[in-house]
Amino acid sequence: MIKGLIAPILTPFDNNLNVDQSMYNDLAKSLMDNGCSGLAPFGTTGEALSVGNKERMNAIEGLVKSGIDPNKLIPGTGLCNLPDTIEITKHAIDLKCQGVMTLPPFYFKGMSDTGLYNYFEKLIEGVDDNKLKIYLYHIPQVCGVGLSIDLVQKLKSSFPETIVGIKDSSGVWENTEALLKIKDLIVYPGAELPVIEAIKLGAPGCISATANLNSKDIADVITFCHSGRWDEAEALQKKVKSVRLLFQDYAPIPAQKALLAMQTNNPLWNNLRPPFQQISIEKSTELANTLRDQFGFKF
Repeated sequence: MIKGLIAPILTPFDNNLNVDQSMYNDLAKSLMDNGCSGLAPFGTTGEALSVGNKERMNAIEGLVKSGIDPNKLIPGTGLCNLPDTIEITKHAIDLKCQGVMTLPPFYFKGMSDTGLYNYFEKLIEGVDDNKLKIYLYHIPQVCGVGLSIDLVQKLKSSFPETIVGIKDSSGVWENTEALLKIKDLIVYPGAELPVIEAIKLGAPGCISATANLNSKDIADVITFCHSGRWDEAEALQKKVKSVRLLFQDYAPIPAQKALLAMQTNNPLWNNLRPPFQQISIEKSTELANTLRDQFGFKF
């Protein structure tokens, strides 16, 4: 497992809205140099469902070629159809990625646990590789399809060597707490807000979108926890929580890209694929000023 902070890395686009590999590589290296223990390319924060299969595979391959250790990568591979999900999952295995983060099939709503179980069963059969390590991805408020505790338990029991973990982005502590009780399941909260409580129950860290801008402080909280320095963790966590809650008052993906554009002096970071729209200059300036004046960020 990856112990520490994992960043669901933002995806940069050039002015033709193609993935900019050079910017992607630079951000990945910067995140790994500033506290992150791993990266989760093409999660929600990476605009994954706006990026095609070939683009994803080329971009992840580009990260590895640039020197990023594939064992530190858990790319998102969750799509609504099995053939494409199998294809990009096999590619991640071929690159020797640490695992894959996989959504349930999310287009058809109201499906039974049995139907969702069958999807993952067929995915595992289709990949047909004992090196496959799946981290389930639970974010029902975005994709509209969740993974019940009973379903996660059944998948873990049926495929103990393959279903290794889950990213819980539900934002519901009781759900995260219940997942942490499943034997041998690696649980990453999908935000830093409950990370101290989660680590106390056995979590290795968290996967947080805010890591793209605030990696060092979040990583330090996690390091303090694993070192038993709970008072220091709690003290720093107050700042970390305030930053996270501030971002939640804005459109997080456009806002983070706008701030990266300021930090790197590279306006290409403002580019998003529709349906996302750029945050206004007024809003991004307001956010940057607050982060600088209240929390010491540099822009």
